[in-house]
Amino acid sequence: MKTSPQGIEFLERHEGVVLKAYRDPVGIWTIGAGLTSMSGVIKVKAGMRLTKKEASRLLAKALERNYEPRVRKAMPNAGQHEYDGGVSFDFNTGAIHRASWVKAWLRRPRDWVDVRRRLKLWNKASGRVLPGLVRRREEEAALMQHGAYGHAVKARRAADDDARVVVRLSTEEFFAARDGFLKLGYDVGEGLSGIKEKGVRAFQRDHDLTVDGIIGRATLSTLQRRLDAQAKVKVPAVVAGGGAAGGTTGEVADTPELPLPTELGWVVFAIGVMWLLWLAYRYRDAIAVKVQGRFPKLATFLRSF
Repeated sequence: MKTSPQGIEFLERHEGVVLKAYRDPVGIWTIGAGLTSMSGVIKVKAGMRLTKKEASRLLAKALERNYEPRVRKAMPNAGQHEYDGGVSFDFNTGAIHRASWVKAWLRRPRDWVDVRRRLKLWNKASGRVLPGLVRRREEEAALMQHGAYGHAVKARRAADDDARVVVRLSTEEFFAARDGFLKLGYDVGEGLSGIKEKGVRAFQRDHDLTVDGIIGRATLSTLQRRLDAQAKVKVPAVVAGGGAAGGTTGEVADTPELPLPTELGWVVFAIGVMWLLWLAYRYRDAIAVKVQGRFPKLATFLRSF
């Protein structure tokens, strides 16, 4: 059995199909329908581009090589819609061989209440429950139980000068994205119902994304990455005693200074420097945004690996 055309459409709808390489929120180069170099079918590099046809071919190759055999083994005698749901889950998690919901699915008669309950446990990333994963698990459960493949997401915008949103976002996710652009200094407009296209285009231009004014997977992943970098860069200021990361925070200013032995002070300082260097490497693409105006060659280098 192979993933059906409807199953491919379901998968691409959740993954998004991005035709220019971008970093996912943890910094891994990604292209097409969520393909990374780990897929074994492509070596993703900065600046890489695909056509839609190439992206579909590579996705089919990745499914055939990595995911479909594992799903066939885990879900013997599955109906097509059940198999497609299993492929979507495994493509997202790589864990169908150890997921407890599969054991519930194998029982006869099938206990769909238990299958759904166990499937919905897979809703976290980095220890946080993510609305997008909650939604995906619900839709995979509906697909496997009822054959409900759902519908493509229609691009939406509140006004003609707003950016189009082409991924499904909850109200909470939409406002989080809007606030994120604002925190980074991009013009989102005064109305709360939309995000101005000019602000999104400026963000895309600064981050070497496709400049189309469309809020899709690559733009949201890059936005999350910038926000994570902004939040984490404040931590070393405490660790290193301030200065190394641009000064201490207000909370530290009210903390009484405790005398440290000279040796321990140097250890703390060294740890702070190492932390800063690690952050600089991990978020080198965020640094590229800051320096590209004055040092474009350095920005290009920082984005190249």
